[in-house]
Order: sequence, then structure tokens, then C-alpha cells
Amino acid sequence: MRWHDHIHSDPSVLLGKPVIRGTRLSVEFLLGLLAEGWTEQDILRSYPQLSREALRAVFAFAAECTRDELVHDVSDGATG
Repeated sequence: MRWHDHIHSDPSVLLGKPVIRGTRLSVEFLLGLLAEGWTEQDILRSYPQLSREALRAVFAFAAECTRDELVHDVSDGATG
């Protein structure tokens, strides 16, 4: 998946946050909806200007952005 075909940044749109081309829907916003439990169908129904391919590009973008990041300790503090 070439996320570059669907996602771009423009300093004049949402302060340069990555957005879906032709929209003001940011990658951050869409990932937030998914984290809140929205399904792909919920998102596509609520934002008809968004394509399934563009939504998949959000995942590809996030995967690429986190690939080279440092590993963060996400333990819950449990021992054992």
C-alpha cells in the first residue's frame, strides 16, 4: 500500500498534520475514532468522502511512522 497516494501534509491545513488528500480528516483523528471503537463501516458511513483505500492508507502510514520509533515501555506495572 502506497499511503503517499492518499495522505499528505500542508502547512495551511490543520497546521500541517497529515490528512487524507482532499479532506481535513487527519490521520490522528481517524486513528482516534478507531481507538474509541468505531468500525471501518462506521467511519465510511459517517465520512462518505473517505474511501476504503484511504482508510487503509492511515494504517500503512501509522505502521511506517512507528517502525523506526524507540520501543516504549507499555507495561501495566504488574509483577510476576
